[in-house]
Amino acid sequence: MAIVGLLFRKILTFMKWFFIISIVSVILFRFIPIPITPTMLYLLGEQAFDSERKVVLKKDWESLSNISPNMKLAVIAAEDQLFYEHFGFDFAAIRKAIRNNEKGRRLKGGSTISQQTAKNAFLLPHRSYMRKGLEAYFTILIELLWSKDRIVEVYLNVIEFGNGIYGVEAAAQHFFKKPASKLTKDEAALLAAVLPNPIRFKVDNPSSYVLRRKNWIKRQIGRMGLGLNN
Repeated sequence: MAIVGLLFRKILTFMKWFFIISIVSVILFRFIPIPITPTMLYLLGEQAFDSERKVVLKKDWESLSNISPNMKLAVIAAEDQLFYEHFGFDFAAIRKAIRNNEKGRRLKGGSTISQQTAKNAFLLPHRSYMRKGLEAYFTILIELLWSKDRIVEVYLNVIEFGNGIYGVEAAAQHFFKKPASKLTKDEAALLAAVLPNPIRFKVDNPSSYVLRRKNWIKRQIGRMGLGLNN
């Protein structure tokens, strides 16, 4: 019984410090750029144990005011059209994804931009029920403690657009040789089109599927009445 009691106290202590550190981290990153994410560290760690994999990590943080509005609108149209209406979770999309997956169709997720931001900013890229639980926890935290625009800002700075290319500024410089502030509507829609799988889908060599998705994103923006800059 003494061992059980000791173990229980250690678990409580761990949970207490986990909650303290996680909440303080989310509050801190509300105001300052995230220097590196667990996903980026995981990528660097993989290379340390794989001599054949050499990926240069490219990332540049930019404030939302220095990112073209085209890019913000493109990712919302592509990934989460109800972003400004929900509190981190789109339950209708989740139910639809579950039904599709149960029917054996192409696997589709129901993750919102908030969920993707929580996952990419705070968690490792492993898939497990524990990680999904932690993703939900951090999603609630950032919805409570960050503004919606801050969530989009972090999302655009930590999301991967290609192998080792993190953030829209690095992507704009790498693919278009220009800052993210100068992205056109076509360029923004193309970047957003590869986000389901930026390793499989290529910005610099887009497949017919990626091109169709780019055009779909532009149409969705028009239907949403958001409009795009030229």
